[in-house]
Amino acid sequence: MIDIENLSKSFGPRTLWSDVTFTVSRGEMLSLVGPSGSGKSTLLNCLGLLDVPSGGVIRHEGKDITRFGRREIRRFRRDVLGYLFQNYALIENDTVAANLKVVVEPRRSSPSGSTAISEALDRVGLAGRENEKIAQLSGGEQQRVALARLIVKQPVLVLADEPTGALDRANAALVVDILRHMSDAGCAVVIATHDDYVRDRCDAVFAVSESSLSIVP
Repeated sequence: MIDIENLSKSFGPRTLWSDVTFTVSRGEMLSLVGPSGSGKSTLLNCLGLLDVPSGGVIRHEGKDITRFGRREIRRFRRDVLGYLFQNYALIENDTVAANLKVVVEPRRSSPSGSTAISEALDRVGLAGRENEKIAQLSGGEQQRVALARLIVKQPVLVLADEPTGALDRANAALVVDILRHMSDAGCAVVIATHDDYVRDRCDAVFAVSESSLSIVP
């Protein structure tokens, strides 16, 4: 799915990490762990083409995505990537349904848009709340909407940045269960986290230090 080879990222004289090499396969869920400021979110942003690495290669199914132009980047984000942001990245003054409709694309083999949205909201415990405004929801409920958006979109690669950082254990468990289900269905999932519960639910763990990334036994 995703092959990272000799990736590095620097800001001026400071190197966040270098010589980062690992693979994320379909059906695999792995966590990136490390102290604040070690570059976990930056690494996720490089994988999602929101940031540019200083060196190295990121390949998706053999193609070097770090060389993509604007059109290819838009297509990659649209067709491949799902992002679970720490701040949810929802349109606060719009409804739950409107926030999910932005990722609905007609597909012959999938349910209609309205059915997909209804089923996704039911899975995250928000059935029947399509018409509520995002601003009226709690943080945990907003994260559930973001999860439902992922379910509707059906990406093949999910990048999650501290998805349980502001949640209680029940909501955190729901987030991890949904991501685990997506992974079991063939999605590759990468999670940056400080949460030991999330770490323990993943298939692999990588520790990000000041200048390197290494597998944790």
